[in-house]
Amino acid sequence: MITASAIVFDLDGTLFDHATSARRGLRAWLASAGVESTSDLEAAWFAAEAKHFRSWRDGVVTWSEQRRLRLREFLPLIGDTAGSDDDLDAAFEDGYLAAYQRSWVGFDDVDEGLSELAALGFPFAVLTNGSEQQQRDKLAHLGLQDRLGPLFTAEKLGVAKPKPQAFHAVCSALGLPPHEVLYVGDEYETDVEASRAAGLQAIHLDRTGPRSSPSDDRVETLAELARVVTRGDLR
Repeated sequence: MITASAIVFDLDGTLFDHATSARRGLRAWLASAGVESTSDLEAAWFAAEAKHFRSWRDGVVTWSEQRRLRLREFLPLIGDTAGSDDDLDAAFEDGYLAAYQRSWVGFDDVDEGLSELAALGFPFAVLTNGSEQQQRDKLAHLGLQDRLGPLFTAEKLGVAKPKPQAFHAVCSALGLPPHEVLYVGDEYETDVEASRAAGLQAIHLDRTGPRSSPSDDRVETLAELARVVTRGDLR
């Protein structure tokens, strides 16, 4: 049964379509370099992204280092060589990152879903693993910066999901005990299991289609989430 006093959202994969944006950005970047994108190259890029982002999330490397490591692993696959750290920073920012930012896109259900949830009187916030400025820029690009309340980023908090301190920091800032906060995210382990372990309520926003979550507390759109919250039939 949902008894939350506030709803906190994840950003990438929940409100912002990172997967589509990243795939489009990767293809545009490769095309600008005269390289044809293939399924193998895309798989390699996203595998490197996941691996090195996890290292940053766990505090093993810095934000800049995880970007460089991705390029060091990927560039040889397209016949390029990895240079100095400065060269890699420039290549990432002027190449992939610029193309990624031009490709940013949200999800079609977000506007309607947020409107329905706001009509129910819930205050919102966002907790995201990411850099402060980039995540703010994403919200501004989507026109959501004034609709979602405070933004909490792993960079600004100094701790990332799935660590409980990240969730507890947000609850403390909202002035609410964890059990009164509902967290909504797309990654089952990082968002749902981790927030529940920290004492929050949680719902899995699973946009993958056929049921992939081991939990019954699952919705496929924000509009569906609004209906579920209205009924109060999830724990």
